[in-house]
Amino acid sequence: MTAALAAPTVSAHGSIDDLKVARDVLATEAAGLRALSDALDHHFAAAIDLLNGATGRIVVSGMGKSGHVARKIAATMASTGTPALFVHPAEASHGDLGMIVPGDAVLALSNSGETAELADLIAHTRRFGLSLVGITGRARSTLAMAADVALVLPPSAEACPMGLAPTTSTTMQMALGDALAVALLTRRGFGAADFRQFHPGGRLGARLRQVRDLMHGAGELPLAPLGTTVRDAILVMSAARFGCVGITGPDGVLHGIVTDGDLRRALGPDLLDATVERIMTRNPRIIAPEALAAEALHVMNLRDRPITALFVIDPDGKPVGLLHMHDLLRAGMA
Repeated sequence: MTAALAAPTVSAHGSIDDLKVARDVLATEAAGLRALSDALDHHFAAAIDLLNGATGRIVVSGMGKSGHVARKIAATMASTGTPALFVHPAEASHGDLGMIVPGDAVLALSNSGETAELADLIAHTRRFGLSLVGITGRARSTLAMAADVALVLPPSAEACPMGLAPTTSTTMQMALGDALAVALLTRRGFGAADFRQFHPGGRLGARLRQVRDLMHGAGELPLAPLGTTVRDAILVMSAARFGCVGITGPDGVLHGIVTDGDLRRALGPDLLDATVERIMTRNPRIIAPEALAAEALHVMNLRDRPITALFVIDPDGKPVGLLHMHDLLRAGMA
């Protein structure tokens, strides 16, 4: 049995040093994760082969604290392109085994590897030839011996003074589940566009929307040709109310942009009669319509000079839209 943490330190005032306890817990669990990383071997790749080869779903199961971890692993897999669900092992023995069908693979968690409630589920996988991956802390346990692939957690101290409460062990289970989910999404070529389909709500959903979904279209663009006077450019800018005007060449390609900041910096007695070439910003920042909103926000917030509007450009360099910071705010980006 691995050693537990020492008894809590008592401060000079007679109270437990909470900060030291917290740091000891984190250090103990971090040591467990380092040991887990060092212990990974070909069995992990074999587990990925089995799980990736399932034509159905990944059924994740566990009892008690392992069950809570199993629910999270199933949710992470499902949200990253690997169809998965959690089945409670006790409920499985009372009818829910019918949820586990040919083509599915089972990922079972038990630190001891002897969880009685898993017995019927394990037997079900053997009876119907379903792939079984076990995550356990004991290499010679019932779960490890029955599994097609056993991922064995290295010996590590639990992070409580008694060494009994599942802490380090569940942290390692959780991290190993994340490693499986990320390895699977990498195998499947799951990208940001796929991720967006499963996360349409909230700020994350907004960040994964495409620029084309948020931009103002061609009919609203403030554009003026090269050679336009600053006076006329201001009229175009004021009518559109975006605080900028794009400057295009005879071929429709964007050559520059004039912003209200450019106007303030160039103030002078002859400014209004000058042409826009004198004050425009050449080679302005631009974005493609298929780019993600998160990328647009990054481009706007570059440290050297934050901006509030981006022209959206087609492959030929012609403006097809405009995205303003207010559009990102309305979409819930901040």
